Amino acid sequence: MHVPSKKYTRKEFTKLTTLSLASIPLLSFQDEFMANSSTTPPLNINLFSKHLQFLDYNDMSAAASEMGFDGLDLTVRKKGHVLPENVIEDLPKAVSAMKKHGLTPTMITTNVWDAKNTINQNVLKTASRLGFSHYRTNWLTYPEDRPIKESQALFGQQAKALELLNKKTGMIGGYQNHTGKNVGAPIWDLLPILEATEGKFIGSQYDIRHAVIEGGESWELGLKCIKPYINSIVIKDVKWGRIKGKWKPISVPMGEGMVDFKRYFSLLKKYNINVPISLHVEHDLGGAEKGKSSFTISEKEVLSRIKKDLIYLKEAWERA
Repeated sequence: MHVPSKKYTRKEFTKLTTLSLASIPLLSFQDEFMANSSTTPPLNINLFSKHLQFLDYNDMSAAASEMGFDGLDLTVRKKGHVLPENVIEDLPKAVSAMKKHGLTPTMITTNVWDAKNTINQNVLKTASRLGFSHYRTNWLTYPEDRPIKESQALFGQQAKALELLNKKTGMIGGYQNHTGKNVGAPIWDLLPILEATEGKFIGSQYDIRHAVIEGGESWELGLKCIKPYINSIVIKDVKWGRIKGKWKPISVPMGEGMVDFKRYFSLLKKYNINVPISLHVEHDLGGAEKGKSSFTISEKEVLSRIKKDLIYLKEAWERA
């Protein structure tokens, strides 16, 4: 991929430094240098704030800090911790609480895709001003009355427009692959869309849980294809099980499912991919895993189960 010879503003440079390692696979000489390096950069692990929806900004930040997270992947979307229409007023409050407890604002989860939408623009501008660098975009679906290739071409143009907005605001967008009929579920179909962009301010928020469900034993091929575009990562585990007589994917605690974290993490290290991580704890939290404000277990147990996944993640990374 061609790297344009332009001078970045201080704001753009600050944002891009968080992607310095993630962009290494795009540059062969840097790739060779890093391949010979034995130093593994520390992880930047953020807790998906959906699981602490029952807490306000201060208590949520205090809990995440106490558990050992570096930050929060803050939900800035409908029914999230920050409503998009209130982002200018409320996001600074959330960030103030985060910083008070030693958390760094890095990631947000949004419904942003349409670059012309004023609320979307406000979300990105406000987040950037407050120090965030990465965000998850909205999901896309294929219309039934249009060929997939035609839809991909359209989505590619939309992604290109969003990339221009991202570049202007200094934010880096990541599209999450998700099980089902959403665009990007099979990983492969994301490539024509992302290839329409420069791949710097927009790319992939790679989710290993969904990649394993959709890819089975071929998930490594999908990872190899999408790796130049990965700019953030979602971590969680899963297994297949019967629910009311039907086979379905079931979220489980880290290390208890089908995801081969030793192999996965070894590949991330091999490919020199070290980007912001969002830990999703979607197994049984008594309802908190779904963002509910009331649940069937104690708050202490909710936090204990989340912290257990965090500890496993850190230890598995060291072992890989």
